[in-house]
Amino acid sequence: MTDEAPAPAILRVVCGPTAAGKSALAMGLAERHCLAIVSADSRQVYRGFDIGTAKPDLADRARVPHYGIDVAEPTARYSAAAWAGSLDGWIADARAGGRDALVVGGTGFYLRAVSSPLFTEPPLDADRRAAIADVLAPLAVDTLRAWVMQLDPARAHLGRTQLLRAVEVALLTGRRLSELQTEGARTARYSLRYLVVDPGPVLAERIATRTRAMFAEGWVDEVRALQRTVPPDAPAWNAAGYQVVRQLAGGEISEAQAVERVVIETRQYAKRQRTWFRHQLPASHVVRINPDDARRDQIADAWWQGEGAA
Repeated sequence: MTDEAPAPAILRVVCGPTAAGKSALAMGLAERHCLAIVSADSRQVYRGFDIGTAKPDLADRARVPHYGIDVAEPTARYSAAAWAGSLDGWIADARAGGRDALVVGGTGFYLRAVSSPLFTEPPLDADRRAAIADVLAPLAVDTLRAWVMQLDPARAHLGRTQLLRAVEVALLTGRRLSELQTEGARTARYSLRYLVVDPGPVLAERIATRTRAMFAEGWVDEVRALQRTVPPDAPAWNAAGYQVVRQLAGGEISEAQAVERVVIETRQYAKRQRTWFRHQLPASHVVRINPDDARRDQIADAWWQGEGAA
């Protein structure tokens, strides 16, 4: 007689592209059902990077407990594996306070690290990694994407960091990272149920409106303050828009140019997120919601209570 592994616990996730309205919808859901929010946003993990990452403010965090925010120094390389490794503790802490956990965010690799846990990567030679990094660093994202289309096409739709990793692993191991992940994935602890938030075509204008609001809230001052203590090569600066705002803070471009560039960069990021959510989530576990729908609260409540998706 063989022992069967226990079925993965169900974990509910509100996700979608940046600026779609996830946070507001999730806050309402959390308040109605006494939940805690676990952020699945790779930009919000860094301390001090607040305005440009649309981090929930102190008032929201006072109303609903939040986890996964401000958990890393800007100089740290915080990974999806580290986030997934902390998830059990955050959920346990929320439950100790009498709340269930609701995961909220748009970083697909964080979600994949839970639903399809990351594999144990083969050791890579440090000197060869550094040499490859020197070659790849100056390349534009489109050039990197062309490389990955040849080396590991399943990952060619991803962002710069993931593209760099795909090239690195392919060149140093002779294997595709996507194949290594499939072959070596560990057993999942959770089975995810997704509420995908997307307002449709108006997302482009939402991004523009939010970007202008971030500048009005003092994003440039935040960056100037961070520059006094955070090294220019710190990983936290890779969050969307921050490199552009650094150029503005340094007098290299005007505010109008900065706003335009951040809007374009953020729309491109949202497009990649939409692609990921469209192709990487199991349709049977997905409920889609337009945050502008008058019935959004009822739809979200029904989803939380287990209706609408297997």
